[in-house]
Amino acid sequence: MKSKIRKASVQRKTSETDISVTLAIGGNGKAAVDTGIPFLDHMLTLLAKHSLMNLAVKAKGDLGVDIHHTNEDVGITLGEALTKALGNKAGIRRYGFFSVPMDEAMARVTLDISGRPSLHVTHTKEVFAAVRSASGKYTFHDASEFLKALTQHAGINMHLEVLAGEDAHHILEAIFKALAKALDMATQIDPRMQGVPSTKGRL
Repeated sequence: MKSKIRKASVQRKTSETDISVTLAIGGNGKAAVDTGIPFLDHMLTLLAKHSLMNLAVKAKGDLGVDIHHTNEDVGITLGEALTKALGNKAGIRRYGFFSVPMDEAMARVTLDISGRPSLHVTHTKEVFAAVRSASGKYTFHDASEFLKALTQHAGINMHLEVLAGEDAHHILEAIFKALAKALDMATQIDPRMQGVPSTKGRL
């Protein structure tokens, strides 16, 4: 039996950014993303495709300053939309984990939609050297700030391990694809689960 599509829309407007996100869990991976940050658009399109979430993101921000506010606020708004779409989280699998290779790079994401947010990132010395030497406009640090905002506002405990990689683009792509697959797993409805998947009775 196909799971019911769970939808949410959230708008966040500050003096620095104006962002709207519409998300549907259990869709077909359709994406319409325009953040003004081309690489982030690419990553969010990958996220939708591989999580099978339908995702629409429209963002205007103070990109004349830098990408920081827009990047972070998109993460915040996406996290809020995910939380809203999941509702009380009844029946979800809650846990998700996936490893994704991207040419020479490989990333693993393990997450728990627990309501107790935290982000933990580990990588090898070789990966650290690769991402530190990257000169692209969207960096590993930018991705980490996005993920920090997302996990905080989606109530996700997430461990990200970058196991290999020499090219920063490949590393980031592996991260977002692994996140997508782990989210797909964690947000699926388990027909055996009665109510919220916690002995506390809530997440």
